[in-house]
Amino acid sequence: MTLCRQTVGSPTPCRRKTRQYFSVSSSPIKRVSGNGIAVPRAVPHTRRTVMRKTMARLSHTQLVVSVLVLMAAGVVPAAAQAPAYVPASPTLVRDYVVGPQDVLNITSQEDPTLSGRFTVEADLTFTFPLLGRVRAGGLTLREVESQLQAKLIEDGYFKDPQIRVSIEQYKSQKVFIVGEVRSPGAYALSGDMRLIEALALAGSTLPTAAGEVVIVPAGADSTVVRLASVADVEASGAPVVRVNLRELQNGAFSQNVQLAAGDTVFVLKAENIYVFGQVKNPGAYPLQQDVTTVLQGLALAGGVTERGATSRVEVVRVVNGEQKKMKVKLEDALLPGDTIVVPQRFF
Repeated sequence: MTLCRQTVGSPTPCRRKTRQYFSVSSSPIKRVSGNGIAVPRAVPHTRRTVMRKTMARLSHTQLVVSVLVLMAAGVVPAAAQAPAYVPASPTLVRDYVVGPQDVLNITSQEDPTLSGRFTVEADLTFTFPLLGRVRAGGLTLREVESQLQAKLIEDGYFKDPQIRVSIEQYKSQKVFIVGEVRSPGAYALSGDMRLIEALALAGSTLPTAAGEVVIVPAGADSTVVRLASVADVEASGAPVVRVNLRELQNGAFSQNVQLAAGDTVFVLKAENIYVFGQVKNPGAYPLQQDVTTVLQGLALAGGVTERGATSRVEVVRVVNGEQKKMKVKLEDALLPGDTIVVPQRFF
């Protein structure tokens, strides 16, 4: 309320018009102003309310987009994920036995000058600052740590030294990979090396590899592991470990055995079957599966030609030193050395 001055009489209270802000509503309802002009219906509001609602909508949209991105990337909560293969425990690496030519990585928290890489020499020792020659060959990494800590305390250099020893390069212990691999030979054992890693170092298996790998443990006689075949190794009485390579390739990590220094890995060669007659690519083919049917054998040879008679397919098999011909069905299983013959149709 304010006072307005009149020309006659005493001042009397009067109303002064004040300015108000309204947002135009989308409602078609009209109202009439004091001067008789129809104006749209107005609804008062505050800028803070509008901002709050806008931010709420943006937050919800961002949350939905984030969830969709995670689902597309295959990221799910840990509780919903399927159990995956867990690699070997680091404890196995810590129990690695140091040998000549191994390169140790030693870290000291108290004195950086004690940290560095040290090569174990042929006499199984290495030179360490403040201590001189220290023996490491034949000891595990933990034992090397304990020995360094004890000597640093005994000589009065530190009260509670924190020393960490790890392997920088594995050179003293080896595994031998032979047979149907691309690069057979001796490879350095890297602590907790398993079969998959060893096969990868050898360039993976060849197409002629069978579905089985034989591992001769390190304890076997050195002359045994150089025998021409696994049959000779088993006949010698040496213990062997057989691994189903097909199951391993299909994700059965229970077949991914851990290797030890001196182990010899034999990748066996697959035995062949032979396909001749009315097929597209006659020849010899390796049996890479445990069970191979006649139909699968024909597929290896590219299938039957238009003139082939699948109803009269024969298999030549050696039984007791004699070759025998037998009529077979397409779902019958083949044996190593079988020969499939596809005759020509009469019309």
